[in-house]
Amino acid sequence: MGTVPGTGRSPDNSPAAIVACRELGKSFDDQPVVRDVDLEIQAGTIVGLIGPSGCGKTTTVRLLTGLYEPTTGAAWVDGTPSTHLSHSQRARIGYLPQIPALFPELSLWENLSFHASMYGVRLRRKRRLGQLLDWVELTNDRDKRVREASGGMQRRLALAAAFVHDPALVFLDEPTAGIDPILRAKFWDQFQELRSAGRTLLITTQYVGEAAECDLVGVLSDGELVMLDTPANLLRAAYGGDVLDVELERPVSDLDVLRDVGGVVARPEAVGPTSWQVVVDDSSATCASVRDALERAGTGAIEVRDHPVDYDESFVRIIERHRAETASRHERDEHGEHGERVEVPA
Repeated sequence: MGTVPGTGRSPDNSPAAIVACRELGKSFDDQPVVRDVDLEIQAGTIVGLIGPSGCGKTTTVRLLTGLYEPTTGAAWVDGTPSTHLSHSQRARIGYLPQIPALFPELSLWENLSFHASMYGVRLRRKRRLGQLLDWVELTNDRDKRVREASGGMQRRLALAAAFVHDPALVFLDEPTAGIDPILRAKFWDQFQELRSAGRTLLITTQYVGEAAECDLVGVLSDGELVMLDTPANLLRAAYGGDVLDVELERPVSDLDVLRDVGGVVARPEAVGPTSWQVVVDDSSATCASVRDALERAGTGAIEVRDHPVDYDESFVRIIERHRAETASRHERDEHGEHGERVEVPA
């Protein structure tokens, strides 16, 4: 159900999304970078955007924050067009860009203090800065100049700066890039605490496994939002359901014996001489039925078990499928439905 921008309510009178966009697009030199993105983000959620390099993640964030004027469609923050946010509205938003705005000759503490002053943070500023430096594990380096800090330290400082004014809505463009796994886990713990406190976060990431930490995950491919769903449904989307691994005693040419088993949603696929994968609606409800059908048919099933789909595997399959569908669509557009080349008048 779509929201009605500016009304604060959706058509069914449920709370409106804090961030929304409709048919959002951006082109540079007539080259589309983002195409027809529809998105809604409810308050108090973490939404992750994942996708290959150059897929449009950063451009999408810049459109949602109002840094870019859309070529098509529109984006809203709290019902206001993102390009027309007032000063007070922007003061409630935190933003971590891919290239942080830091002053190389100032110390880490001075940089963070400068960002605090831009947002008018005065009361208890020293305590606030100390808490943030501790959070990103930079307390012992507070007096180091930025030009002397490593890239990872600068990234952590920029992350602290995005939260210096305690924003209600935060856009983070690859906040964990270049951060070691232990610190990444700590950051995600903090992100989830902020979400529990009612904050809203939109986070782009190059680490696909971080999708598990989000409430919703958006997959971008070639500027298009391929899906927006829960992490669990992201895993299911790779195959169109749950996956069972079947191991047989001997090779067989097919597993047509499973054709009439309830819950099997796709033709079994051979992945080895005696190994098959079967896509089902619900593995817990169908596993026993698959095993029984194989035993009745005398196929010599050794094992039927859940296939543990991980986020990297799911991500790759979703992107590859989208690109194949896009190529097929372009082929049809170029040659017509019946395979004849369509001549475009000059």
